[in-house]
Amino acid sequence: MSTETRTPVAKPGQAPEAPDTTPAWAIVTLREVMVKMRDRTYLLSTVATLVLIVGTILFNAYMSSRGSDHTVAVADTAATEIITAADAAGQEGDGNTTFEAVTADSPEAALQLVRDEEADAALIQDDDGSWTLTGKDEIGSGIRGPVSEALTSYVISANAAAAGTTAAELTAGSELEEALLEGDAEQAGIAAAVGFAFSFLFYMATIIFGLAIATSVLEEKQNRVVEILATAIPIRQLLYGKVIGNTVLAVVQLALYGGAALLALNLTGTADMVGSIIPISGWFLVFFLIGFLILAAGWAMLGSMASRSEDLNSSSTPVMAVIFAALFAGMFAKGQLLVIASFVPVISSVAMPIRMLSSEVPLWQTFASLAIALAAAYALLGFAAKIYRRAVLQSGGSLTLRKAMKLEQ
Repeated sequence: MSTETRTPVAKPGQAPEAPDTTPAWAIVTLREVMVKMRDRTYLLSTVATLVLIVGTILFNAYMSSRGSDHTVAVADTAATEIITAADAAGQEGDGNTTFEAVTADSPEAALQLVRDEEADAALIQDDDGSWTLTGKDEIGSGIRGPVSEALTSYVISANAAAAGTTAAELTAGSELEEALLEGDAEQAGIAAAVGFAFSFLFYMATIIFGLAIATSVLEEKQNRVVEILATAIPIRQLLYGKVIGNTVLAVVQLALYGGAALLALNLTGTADMVGSIIPISGWFLVFFLIGFLILAAGWAMLGSMASRSEDLNSSSTPVMAVIFAALFAGMFAKGQLLVIASFVPVISSVAMPIRMLSSEVPLWQTFASLAIALAAAYALLGFAAKIYRRAVLQSGGSLTLRKAMKLEQ
């Protein structure tokens, strides 16, 4: 694994082999990827997550497409008109809700149909003109809401006709419309849902793969494998290989999850609902890549300064605080707070894509946020390399950051 160029001695009659010029960090990167790809736990967890994502989307699509058929017993034409109106409203709504009026000879007969479970409920007008919706042991919200709305419309129309006017004239000007100065309500709802998904994926990936980096560094330090590796390749190259390898794994895993989700949405015919999410998902991967590089450098530093696994739990507070800040910013930050968060390295990995989804963001701000994150990643990788090189070969106990900085290189 030496970084020096070696020219193998050719045997008689053979052409000399080309020298190996593969960078040391690339060899370490490939090793990190191959080791992870042979890890059964990693593969099973990835497959299980893919199945969970696809299964959730398919289940939600199935539940939303299920029809709700309700049968309501009635004893007069007025009740029949109300149930017919409820059925029309259900057809105009989700298209899967139907109401059927079953005519009985009397109110008592209508109630008997409910007792015999031949009707889900009975709609009966009392002698004083009031209405009662009766169920056997409960009245589902799927019946109560539509029937109540249909009854209100029917009574307004009847009262309007008795007053010599129409329901439209009585309710003219009562419609309340909603508007947003920036974006629209539907997009805001999508942004909230996607914001949760982005934040959760970032949270899980940075912890899972970040801990993998720290644990790998710690194990090599405990087993003194790093001392052997240090004789073959520069320590800095070892760090870069670990960081890049796990970053590649994290990005590929996120891409798999996103591809599986889009495939499931296409299969269920709901992909048109998330058309605006696809380009933002690309930006999320870009910001995630840079944010993860920063956190990966931090995890590698923690692993190099630790002497046992328990040390990671006590020293990981700063890194975990940044991860939690990104999680909460993606889920709860709004307005000016979200704008500020979109320019803070690591937190911008979630905040900027969500901001781009919920409102129009000038392109220069997007690239400015990327530039700030790249500068932070470059600075922290350089700092982490110095700490890693000083601390990873030290034994005899855990190190604080201050102690590690005082060690000779």
